[in-house]
Amino acid sequence: MSRWQYFLRRLLLSIPVVIFGTTITFMIIRLGPLDPAAAILGPGQASGPRAEELRRQLGLTQPLWEQYFDFMLDMVTFNLGNSWVISSGTPAYELILIYAPRTIWLGFWSVLIALFVGIPLGFYAGLNPNTFSDYTASFGGIVWRAMPNFWLAIILVSVLSQSEQLIGWDWKTWLITTPVVTPPRLGFMTEPLALITNPSESWPQLLGAIKQIAPAAIVLGSSSMGNEMRIGRTAVLETINSNYVETAKAKGVSNRTLVWKHVFRNALIPLVPIITGEAFLLIGGSVLVETVFAINGIGYLFFQAAIQGDLPLVGSLMFIFILILVGTNILQDFLYTVIDPRVGYDES
Repeated sequence: MSRWQYFLRRLLLSIPVVIFGTTITFMIIRLGPLDPAAAILGPGQASGPRAEELRRQLGLTQPLWEQYFDFMLDMVTFNLGNSWVISSGTPAYELILIYAPRTIWLGFWSVLIALFVGIPLGFYAGLNPNTFSDYTASFGGIVWRAMPNFWLAIILVSVLSQSEQLIGWDWKTWLITTPVVTPPRLGFMTEPLALITNPSESWPQLLGAIKQIAPAAIVLGSSSMGNEMRIGRTAVLETINSNYVETAKAKGVSNRTLVWKHVFRNALIPLVPIITGEAFLLIGGSVLVETVFAINGIGYLFFQAAIQGDLPLVGSLMFIFILILVGTNILQDFLYTVIDPRVGYDES
């Protein structure tokens, strides 16, 4: 089986996964305890002719199988419908476009922190086992991994809000004046060329957006950073002690070539599912972090839609999360191919 045939097979297998996940979503929002009429009209207005007329207009009086096929058809064609409660009548697509950039901005920096801090520290600790640096990095990774996101977020908000009184340095006025708890201002994203054509205004906006998102990104990426550092250290140690590395040493391969060509590449293999899996977890875990830091991203939108019973918005966001999860799994297969061509592509 060729690489492209295997990859096509993986793509085709992802279709039933999406269908199954979307079906479970429909069952939760349609068969769950939430009453759409009560969510829209209020808890005391869930009965009576007005509520029955509303259910008829929303299509909730149709047979369940008709509701299911309508729901699946809307999701597949990306007809995400309108919000019922949070912003009544507003298309869910518009709400997602408003809230999603903030979560993407948060997830981008969270992933960068995990990748460019956790993995290098793990590899460094693995290359220098049983040293003070190894113990320090390993202990730091365990501590970061053990701290819950919501707890660390609350502590960081408290410290940064009182940084001038605690350490004599005011975070809010450092570099550029920004509040500690606020949605990041991402106006520069609408006109990225302005960073070149109008740098005097766009660059301060970019720096301000980075500063605003930095505390939340540190919190959200901390657990992933510690996990990747721990697994990276173990992977390097296992690779160094493997037979092919010993053979390369016996052939006189230089240490630099040995590390970059043999150790690092093979040590990345067990990290691939961790990195791709945690990329989705960062999005899902952003609900608590966004709430604490008042970022008001797509995680906050999903939380509000769930507690207020905005079922079309909940279903639309769940469908998008399913697509992201399936997409990361496909990306994982592709990365496996690049790093280790033996995986999945050999003749059976």
